[in-house]
Amino acid sequence: MSSDQEISARDWGRMSPYREPGYKSTQLRGPTRAPIVMPQTLSETTGPALGYAAVTQEDADLTTNARRNGEPIGERIIVTGKVMDENGRGIANSLVEIWQANATGRYVHVNDKHDAPLDPNFLGAGKCVTDADGTYRFQTIRPGAYPWPNHHNAWRPPHIHFSLMGTSILNRLVTQMYFPGDPLLAYDPIFNAIADEDARQAMVAGFELDLTEPNWALGYRFDIVLRGRNATPMEN
Repeated sequence: MSSDQEISARDWGRMSPYREPGYKSTQLRGPTRAPIVMPQTLSETTGPALGYAAVTQEDADLTTNARRNGEPIGERIIVTGKVMDENGRGIANSLVEIWQANATGRYVHVNDKHDAPLDPNFLGAGKCVTDADGTYRFQTIRPGAYPWPNHHNAWRPPHIHFSLMGTSILNRLVTQMYFPGDPLLAYDPIFNAIADEDARQAMVAGFELDLTEPNWALGYRFDIVLRGRNATPMEN
């Protein structure tokens, strides 16, 4: 293997700290001591096997996978991209899951007390498996902003949560995707917990007209780099 293909260590400078003063809940849940690295054995890195065969094409369309009596409310969007290693090679057969708020900024969750309507035709969750080139694709509704009790007049910018799985459940990585030009990004302590500007921008999707379907949905590209100096920031 050539030097430019060696697996590099994760660049922790591109990640958010475990404890961030502006993000209040991290003061309670963030560790106060350095993490202990536990070596993984072959059985841990190759299993338990994930049920990729159970993932259907319908699972990736959040505009239809929970439809009951009509179309979900909101702006239809397409989100696609590649899951790549540090050398730009696509990662095939990675399970990609997303979850998000609806167009009014509310999650389908018992603990979400936001005074905004639920959409009976929108579940806010989907999944797919990357193809041979590492490409994934979702069709969904653009999420809305919502208030949260971090500080006075705090609002989370619209975002989509991403979970990526490798060959086992121990390979899970989680990140968030944001939208370009959002004025709330400047005020969000979660987004700004990442000190490096380039790293923050790696979490912002790019609008692409070529991905946009005429008369149907706007298209956004969000590529995810798993490791190395250009890695997409992940939640620790």
